[in-house]
Amino acid sequence: METSRLVYPVEGGDLIEAGEASSKMKLALKKLNLPQDIIRRASICMYEGEINMVIHADGGQAEVEVDPNQIVIRMTDTGPGIPDVALAMQEGYSTAGQTARELGFGAGMGLPNIKRYSDEMTIDTVVGKGTTVTVKIKLPQKEQ
Repeated sequence: METSRLVYPVEGGDLIEAGEASSKMKLALKKLNLPQDIIRRASICMYEGEINMVIHADGGQAEVEVDPNQIVIRMTDTGPGIPDVALAMQEGYSTAGQTARELGFGAGMGLPNIKRYSDEMTIDTVVGKGTTVTVKIKLPQKEQ
């Protein structure tokens, strides 16, 4: 398998359409014949990151790279940044507004779920500038 690079814009503010980028990525990963469990984990990570970009940052962009060893999902926004990453990583902590909560979002599980379903997760954030969440999911290696 050669390296595939996919880019998905994420529109901000529209929770009704949120999830479109993760759905497109899921279809692309299926076409690469990746294992179903890997596709599921990548889709969960992408969806949670996408929802965070919609709710907190007025959108952003997700880049997905697939090579023979791993899937790397890099979700970047120019939102307000995360003032306290340790607090944001606590299950149940959320800064989502009332509208998002009324629609069933904002339960404070986004970042914890990304960490749970990835093999590696890093958060680079600058308050007032934005956030980049990078997720890595290892692919099973075929025996020689």
